[in-house]
Amino acid sequence: MPLWRAARNFIVVYACRYLPFLTWKNALYRTIGIGVGKTTAVGLGATMDVFFPQLISLGDNSIVGYNSVILAHEFLVGELRTGPVSVGRGVMIGANVTVLPGVTIGDGATVSACSLVNTDVPPGARVGGVPARPIGESR
Repeated sequence: MPLWRAARNFIVVYACRYLPFLTWKNALYRTIGIGVGKTTAVGLGATMDVFFPQLISLGDNSIVGYNSVILAHEFLVGELRTGPVSVGRGVMIGANVTVLPGVTIGDGATVSACSLVNTDVPPGARVGGVPARPIGESR
Protein backbone atom coordinates (compact mmCIF):
# COMPACT_ATOMS: atom_id res chain seq x y z
CA MET A 1 0.00 0.00 0.00
CA PRO A 2 1.41 3.41 -0.94
CA LEU A 3 2.34 5.62 1.99
CA TRP A 4 -0.05 8.36 0.84
CA ARG A 5 -3.00 5.92 0.92
CA ALA A 6 -2.14 4.69 4.41
CA ALA A 7 -1.86 8.31 5.58
CA ARG A 8 -5.19 9.23 3.98
CA ASN A 9 -6.91 6.20 5.52
CA PHE A 10 -5.45 7.02 8.93
CA ILE A 11 -6.71 10.61 8.74
CA VAL A 12 -10.20 9.51 7.66
CA VAL A 13 -10.50 6.71 10.25
CA TYR A 14 -9.31 8.89 13.12
CA ALA A 15 -11.43 11.88 12.04
CA CYS A 16 -14.46 9.58 12.00
CA ARG A 17 -13.72 8.44 15.56
CA TYR A 18 -14.71 11.92 16.78
CA LEU A 19 -17.11 13.09 14.08
CA PRO A 20 -20.65 13.20 15.53
CA PHE A 21 -22.54 13.50 12.22
CA LEU A 22 -23.41 10.02 10.93
CA THR A 23 -24.05 11.08 7.33
CA TRP A 24 -20.63 12.74 7.12
CA LYS A 25 -18.94 9.83 8.88
CA ASN A 26 -20.53 7.26 6.54
CA ALA A 27 -19.61 9.32 3.47
CA LEU A 28 -15.98 9.54 4.62
CA TYR A 29 -15.84 5.79 5.30
CA ARG A 30 -17.08 5.15 1.77
CA THR A 31 -14.23 7.27 0.31
CA ILE A 32 -11.68 4.78 1.69
CA GLY A 33 -13.60 1.72 0.49
CA ILE A 34 -15.66 0.66 3.50
CA GLY A 35 -19.09 -0.59 2.45
CA VAL A 36 -21.58 1.27 4.62
CA GLY A 37 -25.30 0.53 4.41
CA LYS A 38 -28.23 2.89 4.72
CA THR A 39 -28.96 4.20 8.24
CA THR A 40 -25.85 2.52 9.63
CA ALA A 41 -24.52 4.13 12.80
CA VAL A 42 -20.89 3.91 13.91
CA GLY A 43 -20.40 5.17 17.46
CA LEU A 44 -17.87 7.67 18.73
CA GLY A 45 -14.42 6.24 19.25
CA ALA A 46 -15.03 3.26 16.94
CA THR A 47 -12.02 2.39 14.79
CA MET A 48 -11.98 0.69 11.39
CA ASP A 49 -8.95 -1.05 9.89
CA VAL A 50 -6.57 1.57 8.45
CA PHE A 51 -4.62 -0.72 6.10
CA PHE A 52 -7.45 -2.80 4.56
CA PRO A 53 -10.67 -0.75 4.89
CA GLN A 54 -11.95 -2.09 1.56
CA LEU A 55 -12.38 -5.51 3.24
CA ILE A 56 -15.03 -4.17 5.66
CA SER A 57 -18.74 -3.99 4.92
CA LEU A 58 -21.47 -2.81 7.30
CA GLY A 59 -25.05 -3.72 6.44
CA ASP A 60 -28.13 -1.51 6.42
CA ASN A 61 -29.50 -0.35 9.78
CA SER A 62 -26.59 -1.77 11.79
CA ILE A 63 -24.94 -0.22 14.83
CA VAL A 64 -21.28 -0.36 15.82
CA GLY A 65 -20.95 0.69 19.45
CA TYR A 66 -18.70 3.18 21.19
CA ASN A 67 -14.96 2.44 21.08
CA SER A 68 -15.33 -0.79 19.08
CA VAL A 69 -12.65 -1.98 16.66
CA ILE A 70 -13.17 -3.77 13.34
CA LEU A 71 -9.98 -5.27 11.92
CA ALA A 72 -9.44 -6.78 8.48
CA HIS A 73 -5.82 -7.66 9.23
CA GLU A 74 -3.72 -8.85 12.13
CA PHE A 75 -0.03 -9.37 12.63
CA LEU A 76 0.95 -12.73 14.10
CA VAL A 77 4.40 -14.14 14.78
CA GLY A 78 5.79 -14.75 11.30
CA GLU A 79 2.48 -14.08 9.56
CA LEU A 80 0.18 -11.32 8.32
CA ARG A 81 -3.42 -12.50 8.24
CA THR A 82 -6.08 -10.61 6.29
CA GLY A 83 -9.73 -11.36 5.68
CA PRO A 84 -13.00 -9.64 4.83
CA VAL A 85 -15.31 -8.59 7.65
CA SER A 86 -18.99 -8.62 6.83
CA VAL A 87 -21.55 -7.18 9.22
CA GLY A 88 -25.10 -8.04 8.14
CA ARG A 89 -28.29 -5.97 8.19
CA GLY A 90 -29.83 -4.97 11.51
CA VAL A 91 -26.79 -6.02 13.56
CA MET A 92 -26.12 -4.52 16.99
CA ILE A 93 -22.45 -4.46 18.05
CA GLY A 94 -22.06 -3.22 21.61
CA ALA A 95 -19.42 -0.90 23.05
CA ASN A 96 -15.76 -1.93 23.25
CA VAL A 97 -16.13 -4.93 20.93
CA THR A 98 -13.23 -6.17 18.80
CA VAL A 99 -14.03 -7.96 15.54
CA LEU A 100 -11.12 -9.87 14.02
CA PRO A 101 -10.38 -10.49 10.31
CA GLY A 102 -12.38 -12.98 8.29
CA VAL A 103 -15.52 -12.77 10.45
CA THR A 104 -19.08 -12.64 9.18
CA ILE A 105 -21.79 -11.40 11.54
CA GLY A 106 -25.19 -12.51 10.26
CA ASP A 107 -28.31 -10.37 9.83
CA GLY A 108 -30.06 -9.42 13.05
CA ALA A 109 -27.28 -10.66 15.34
CA THR A 110 -26.38 -8.97 18.62
CA VAL A 111 -22.85 -8.81 20.02
CA SER A 112 -22.59 -7.95 23.72
CA ALA A 113 -20.33 -5.15 24.92
CA CYS A 114 -16.67 -5.93 25.63
CA SER A 115 -16.65 -9.03 23.41
CA LEU A 116 -13.99 -10.47 21.11
CA VAL A 117 -15.51 -11.81 17.89
CA ASN A 118 -13.05 -14.25 16.34
CA THR A 119 -15.48 -16.62 14.55
CA ASP A 120 -18.60 -16.17 12.45
CA VAL A 121 -21.84 -15.22 14.20
CA PRO A 122 -25.03 -16.81 12.77
CA PRO A 123 -28.00 -14.64 11.78
CA GLY A 124 -30.15 -13.68 14.75
CA ALA A 125 -27.66 -14.99 17.32
CA ARG A 126 -26.80 -13.25 20.57
CA VAL A 127 -23.15 -13.62 21.50
CA GLY A 128 -20.84 -12.20 24.13
CA GLY A 129 -17.62 -12.71 26.01
CA VAL A 130 -13.97 -13.30 25.24
CA PRO A 131 -14.06 -15.08 22.89
CA ALA A 132 -17.68 -14.47 21.92
CA ARG A 133 -20.02 -17.42 22.56
CA PRO A 134 -23.80 -17.77 22.30
CA ILE A 135 -25.70 -16.23 25.22
CA GLY A 136 -29.41 -16.21 25.99
CA GLU A 137 -31.90 -17.16 23.34
CA SER A 138 -31.72 -16.32 19.66
CA ARG A 139 -34.38 -14.06 18.17
